Amino acid sequence: MIFEEKTLKSEMIYKGRILNLRRDTVKVVSGETSYREIVEHDGGVTLAAITADNKMVMVRQYRKAAGKAVLEAPAGKREKGEAPLVTAVRELKEETGYTASDVVLLTKFYSSVGYSEEIIYIYLCTGLVPGETDFDDNEALDVMEYDLGELCEMALNGEIEDSKTIIAVLMAKAHLEKRGIQNV
Repeated sequence: MIFEEKTLKSEMIYKGRILNLRRDTVKVVSGETSYREIVEHDGGVTLAAITADNKMVMVRQYRKAAGKAVLEAPAGKREKGEAPLVTAVRELKEETGYTASDVVLLTKFYSSVGYSEEIIYIYLCTGLVPGETDFDDNEALDVMEYDLGELCEMALNGEIEDSKTIIAVLMAKAHLEKRGIQNV
């Protein structure tokens, strides 16, 4: 049985630059009230940027929350009201220097449906043309290319720990194979 919780009251606990945190008082299935802490986030994009020789463009950067450098697909936060496709094109250029002649939405998903409104859009970017990066002032990352098959193995073996990257790698490989592109 599905029960839709009704919000009785919302209270903003924290307003930040990247996210907000609110506490909702809700009526639950038992008829009692309970609390839900919800992260408000404008969402983001993740890019499966594939070169002409079927390599996927990746970035490695230090992530404070993980306490280490992490291998990731290029990604970025949506600006308030910005269309996900616009974010994808902007972030691809900023983080990798590439522009793409073909940008296709593979999927979108909630980063953590239990407590966050954040939706991440994953785009397949092909027809790449190299150019200059334009990192944000607070970004320091290495751009590299990996064989897509190798990345799949790394994802399946637990060597890639970032969820959006795992999804991007596996979906890009499946999508390209479905299109009949071999050796990916």
